[in-house]
Amino acid sequence: MAIALTMFGLGMLLGFVGAGGSGFIIAILTTIFGVPIHLALGTALAAMVFTTLSGAYSHFREGNVSVKAGIYVGIFGAAAAFLGSKIAALIPMQYLQWFTAGMLFLSTVVLIIRLFVVKRMKQTGAAEPSVKFSIKKAAAIGIVTGLLSGTFGIGSTPFIQIGLLIIIGLPLTQAVGTTMLVILPIAIAGGTGYFFQGYLDFVLLAQVVAGTMIGSYVGAKFTRLAPQMILKSAMVLSPFLAGVVLLM
Repeated sequence: MAIALTMFGLGMLLGFVGAGGSGFIIAILTTIFGVPIHLALGTALAAMVFTTLSGAYSHFREGNVSVKAGIYVGIFGAAAAFLGSKIAALIPMQYLQWFTAGMLFLSTVVLIIRLFVVKRMKQTGAAEPSVKFSIKKAAAIGIVTGLLSGTFGIGSTPFIQIGLLIIIGLPLTQAVGTTMLVILPIAIAGGTGYFFQGYLDFVLLAQVVAGTMIGSYVGAKFTRLAPQMILKSAMVLSPFLAGVVLLM
Protein backbone atom coordinates (compact mmCIF):
# COMPACT_ATOMS: atom_id res chain seq x y z
CA MET A 1 0.00 0.00 0.00
CA ALA A 2 2.87 2.39 0.82
CA ILE A 3 4.38 1.84 -2.62
CA ALA A 4 1.03 2.34 -4.38
CA LEU A 5 0.33 5.58 -2.48
CA THR A 6 3.84 6.90 -3.15
CA MET A 7 3.46 6.07 -6.84
CA PHE A 8 0.11 7.86 -6.86
CA GLY A 9 1.86 11.05 -5.70
CA LEU A 10 4.61 10.51 -8.26
CA GLY A 11 2.00 9.87 -10.94
CA MET A 12 0.39 13.23 -10.22
CA LEU A 13 3.75 14.94 -10.83
CA LEU A 14 4.38 12.95 -14.01
CA GLY A 15 0.89 13.64 -15.34
CA PHE A 16 1.39 17.33 -14.60
CA VAL A 17 4.66 17.62 -16.56
CA GLY A 18 3.81 14.98 -19.18
CA ALA A 19 6.81 12.74 -18.43
CA GLY A 20 7.19 8.98 -18.47
CA GLY A 21 8.92 8.98 -15.11
CA SER A 22 10.83 5.70 -15.24
CA GLY A 23 13.85 7.43 -13.70
CA PHE A 24 11.82 8.63 -10.73
CA ILE A 25 10.26 5.18 -10.33
CA ILE A 26 13.72 3.61 -10.21
CA ALA A 27 15.01 6.23 -7.77
CA ILE A 28 12.08 5.90 -5.35
CA LEU A 29 12.00 2.10 -5.42
CA THR A 30 15.72 1.77 -4.73
CA THR A 31 16.27 4.67 -2.32
CA ILE A 32 13.04 4.70 -0.30
CA PHE A 33 11.85 1.10 -0.49
CA GLY A 34 15.19 -0.69 -0.82
CA VAL A 35 14.33 -2.53 -4.03
CA PRO A 36 17.46 -3.91 -5.77
CA ILE A 37 18.48 -1.74 -8.74
CA HIS A 38 18.09 -4.52 -11.34
CA LEU A 39 14.57 -5.30 -10.14
CA ALA A 40 13.72 -1.58 -10.10
CA LEU A 41 14.93 -1.20 -13.70
CA GLY A 42 12.85 -4.16 -14.89
CA THR A 43 9.78 -2.86 -13.06
CA ALA A 44 10.17 0.68 -14.46
CA LEU A 45 10.50 -0.59 -18.03
CA ALA A 46 7.50 -2.90 -17.72
CA ALA A 47 5.44 -0.10 -16.15
CA MET A 48 6.13 2.08 -19.19
CA VAL A 49 4.18 -0.38 -21.34
CA PHE A 50 0.99 0.58 -19.52
CA THR A 51 1.71 4.29 -19.17
CA THR A 52 2.53 4.79 -22.86
CA LEU A 53 -0.13 2.53 -24.36
CA SER A 54 -3.02 4.94 -23.87
CA GLY A 55 -0.85 7.91 -24.83
CA ALA A 56 0.26 6.29 -28.08
CA TYR A 57 -3.33 5.41 -28.99
CA SER A 58 -4.53 8.93 -28.19
CA HIS A 59 -1.81 10.52 -30.34
CA PHE A 60 -2.63 8.10 -33.17
CA ARG A 61 -6.27 9.12 -33.04
CA GLU A 62 -5.20 12.77 -33.24
CA GLY A 63 -2.98 12.11 -36.28
CA ASN A 64 0.21 12.88 -34.36
CA VAL A 65 1.99 9.62 -35.18
CA SER A 66 4.25 8.83 -38.13
CA VAL A 67 3.46 5.12 -38.23
CA LYS A 68 6.31 4.25 -40.62
CA ALA A 69 8.97 6.00 -38.53
CA GLY A 70 7.49 4.69 -35.30
CA ILE A 71 7.45 1.07 -36.46
CA TYR A 72 11.00 1.04 -37.81
CA VAL A 73 12.55 2.93 -34.90
CA GLY A 74 10.51 0.82 -32.47
CA ILE A 75 11.59 -2.51 -34.02
CA PHE A 76 15.28 -1.67 -33.89
CA GLY A 77 14.80 -0.14 -30.44
CA ALA A 78 13.08 -3.26 -29.13
CA ALA A 79 15.93 -5.51 -30.26
CA ALA A 80 18.47 -3.17 -28.69
CA ALA A 81 16.45 -2.90 -25.45
CA PHE A 82 16.36 -6.69 -25.10
CA LEU A 83 20.13 -6.76 -25.57
CA GLY A 84 20.47 -3.91 -23.10
CA SER A 85 18.67 -5.92 -20.42
CA LYS A 86 21.29 -8.64 -20.87
CA ILE A 87 24.07 -6.08 -20.51
CA ALA A 88 22.50 -4.63 -17.36
CA ALA A 89 22.49 -8.06 -15.72
CA LEU A 90 26.29 -8.16 -16.11
CA ILE A 91 26.85 -4.78 -14.42
CA PRO A 92 27.39 -4.91 -10.63
CA MET A 93 24.62 -3.29 -8.59
CA GLN A 94 26.70 -0.43 -7.17
CA TYR A 95 28.00 0.58 -10.60
CA LEU A 96 24.64 0.27 -12.35
CA GLN A 97 23.09 2.70 -9.88
CA TRP A 98 25.74 5.31 -10.71
CA PHE A 99 25.44 4.71 -14.45
CA THR A 100 21.65 5.07 -14.34
CA ALA A 101 21.96 8.32 -12.37
CA GLY A 102 24.44 9.58 -14.95
CA MET A 103 21.98 8.83 -17.77
CA LEU A 104 19.28 10.76 -15.91
CA PHE A 105 21.60 13.77 -15.66
CA LEU A 106 22.36 13.42 -19.39
CA SER A 107 18.60 13.30 -20.04
CA THR A 108 18.35 16.70 -18.35
CA VAL A 109 20.91 18.12 -20.78
CA VAL A 110 19.13 16.60 -23.78
CA LEU A 111 15.80 18.02 -22.57
CA ILE A 112 17.33 21.49 -22.46
CA ILE A 113 18.63 20.98 -26.01
CA ARG A 114 15.18 19.81 -27.10
CA LEU A 115 13.54 22.93 -25.66
CA PHE A 116 16.13 25.07 -27.45
CA VAL A 117 15.57 23.25 -30.76
CA VAL A 118 11.80 23.65 -30.50
CA LYS A 119 12.14 27.33 -29.64
CA ARG A 120 14.43 27.91 -32.62
CA MET A 121 12.01 26.05 -34.93
CA LYS A 122 9.19 28.32 -33.83
CA GLN A 123 11.28 31.49 -34.19
CA THR A 124 12.44 30.60 -37.70
CA GLY A 125 9.04 29.34 -38.79
CA ALA A 126 10.47 25.88 -39.42
CA ALA A 127 7.61 24.14 -37.66
CA GLU A 128 7.12 21.82 -40.63
CA PRO A 129 10.60 20.54 -41.60
CA SER A 130 11.08 18.23 -44.56
CA VAL A 131 10.95 14.59 -43.53
CA LYS A 132 14.20 12.76 -44.32
CA PHE A 133 13.22 9.20 -43.41
CA SER A 134 15.47 6.25 -44.14
CA ILE A 135 15.78 2.81 -42.58
CA LYS A 136 19.41 3.53 -41.67
CA LYS A 137 18.42 6.66 -39.74
CA ALA A 138 15.56 4.85 -38.04
CA ALA A 139 17.91 1.99 -37.12
CA ALA A 140 20.48 4.38 -35.65
CA ILE A 141 17.89 6.13 -33.47
CA GLY A 142 16.31 2.84 -32.41
CA ILE A 143 19.56 1.08 -31.54
CA VAL A 144 20.96 3.97 -29.48
CA THR A 145 17.77 4.74 -27.57
CA GLY A 146 16.85 1.08 -27.16
CA LEU A 147 20.24 0.26 -25.64
CA LEU A 148 19.91 3.19 -23.24
CA SER A 149 16.43 2.09 -22.19
CA GLY A 150 17.24 -1.58 -21.82
CA THR A 151 20.53 -1.09 -19.98
CA PHE A 152 19.55 1.74 -17.66
CA GLY A 153 15.75 1.34 -17.43
CA ILE A 154 15.03 4.87 -18.64
CA GLY A 155 12.40 5.81 -21.19
CA SER A 156 14.85 7.76 -23.40
CA THR A 157 12.02 10.12 -24.35
CA PRO A 158 14.21 13.22 -24.92
CA PHE A 159 16.74 11.18 -26.92
CA ILE A 160 14.03 9.71 -29.16
CA GLN A 161 12.38 13.10 -29.71
CA ILE A 162 15.68 14.77 -30.61
CA GLY A 163 16.38 11.98 -33.11
CA LEU A 164 12.94 12.23 -34.70
CA LEU A 165 13.12 16.04 -34.84
CA ILE A 166 16.67 16.50 -36.12
CA ILE A 167 17.71 13.28 -37.86
CA ILE A 168 14.39 12.28 -39.49
CA GLY A 169 12.87 15.78 -39.51
CA LEU A 170 9.39 15.05 -38.19
CA PRO A 171 7.23 18.02 -37.18
CA LEU A 172 7.11 18.67 -33.44
CA THR A 173 3.62 17.25 -32.88
CA GLN A 174 4.48 14.09 -34.81
CA ALA A 175 7.80 13.73 -32.99
CA VAL A 176 5.97 13.80 -29.64
CA GLY A 177 3.28 11.34 -30.71
CA THR A 178 5.66 8.99 -32.55
CA THR A 179 7.91 8.86 -29.49
CA MET A 180 5.05 7.31 -27.54
CA LEU A 181 4.71 4.61 -30.23
CA VAL A 182 8.47 3.96 -30.24
CA ILE A 183 8.65 3.56 -26.45
CA LEU A 184 5.95 0.86 -26.48
CA PRO A 185 7.95 -1.96 -28.19
CA ILE A 186 11.12 -0.83 -26.40
CA ALA A 187 9.41 -1.16 -23.02
CA ILE A 188 7.88 -4.54 -23.94
CA ALA A 189 11.18 -5.99 -25.15
CA GLY A 190 13.21 -4.51 -22.28
CA GLY A 191 10.71 -5.67 -19.67
CA THR A 192 10.68 -9.15 -21.23
CA GLY A 193 14.47 -9.26 -21.10
CA TYR A 194 14.48 -8.38 -17.40
CA PHE A 195 11.76 -10.98 -16.79
CA PHE A 196 13.93 -13.73 -18.28
CA GLN A 197 16.79 -12.52 -16.10
CA GLY A 198 14.56 -12.90 -13.04
CA TYR A 199 14.28 -9.14 -12.42
CA LEU A 200 10.53 -8.59 -12.64
CA ASP A 201 8.10 -8.85 -9.73
CA PHE A 202 4.48 -8.74 -10.92
CA VAL A 203 3.09 -7.74 -7.52
CA LEU A 204 5.49 -4.80 -7.38
CA LEU A 205 4.66 -3.96 -10.99
CA ALA A 206 0.92 -3.90 -10.20
CA GLN A 207 1.50 -1.51 -7.28
CA VAL A 208 3.60 0.82 -9.42
CA VAL A 209 1.21 0.80 -12.38
CA ALA A 210 -1.91 1.32 -10.27
CA GLY A 211 -0.40 4.29 -8.46
CA THR A 212 1.21 6.02 -11.43
CA MET A 213 -1.70 5.60 -13.86
CA ILE A 214 -4.33 6.95 -11.47
CA GLY A 215 -2.04 9.72 -10.26
CA SER A 216 -1.05 10.66 -13.81
CA TYR A 217 -4.71 11.01 -14.79
CA VAL A 218 -5.32 13.38 -11.87
CA GLY A 219 -2.11 15.35 -12.39
CA ALA A 220 -2.86 15.98 -16.06
CA LYS A 221 -5.91 17.98 -15.02
CA PHE A 222 -3.63 20.69 -13.60
CA THR A 223 -1.33 21.05 -16.63
CA ARG A 224 -3.36 23.75 -18.35
CA LEU A 225 -3.49 25.80 -15.14
CA ALA A 226 0.29 26.14 -14.79
CA PRO A 227 2.43 28.86 -16.46
CA GLN A 228 4.65 27.61 -19.29
CA MET A 229 7.83 28.51 -17.39
CA ILE A 230 6.82 26.28 -14.47
CA LEU A 231 5.99 23.41 -16.81
CA LYS A 232 9.28 23.68 -18.69
CA SER A 233 11.25 23.94 -15.45
CA ALA A 234 9.48 20.89 -14.03
CA MET A 235 10.19 18.91 -17.22
CA VAL A 236 13.91 19.67 -17.03
CA LEU A 237 14.22 19.19 -13.27
CA SER A 238 12.38 15.84 -13.15
CA PRO A 239 15.20 13.59 -14.48
CA PHE A 240 17.82 15.68 -12.64
CA LEU A 241 16.07 15.25 -9.28
CA ALA A 242 15.54 11.55 -10.00
CA GLY A 243 19.30 11.19 -10.52
CA VAL A 244 19.99 13.02 -7.25
CA VAL A 245 17.57 10.79 -5.32
CA LEU A 246 19.12 7.69 -6.88
CA LEU A 247 22.54 8.66 -5.52
CA MET A 248 21.33 9.41 -1.98
